[in-house]
Amino acid sequence: MYFVTSKRAGYALFCMTPSERAAIAVTDDQKRVHLLARTAAGWDVRHDWPVAEHSHTELMTRLGPHEEPETIEELVRLALGA
Repeated sequence: MYFVTSKRAGYALFCMTPSERAAIAVTDDQKRVHLLARTAAGWDVRHDWPVAEHSHTELMTRLGPHEEPETIEELVRLALGA
């Protein structure tokens, strides 16, 4: 899986999945990593981690060898190496 980097208010880094159904982002203060899901109204934070617990690089590296999953839950499972 690859990611497309985009600008998004409130984030220092915002990387979307190929389908743009999900994103991994680093908050402006660079202390939190969010996994977001696209909704009709915009983006909803589905998971929130301290950078010290899970970095965006760690999550995206784990997802790299996989095809984009259909669900956010599966994306999280793959990203966490479960």
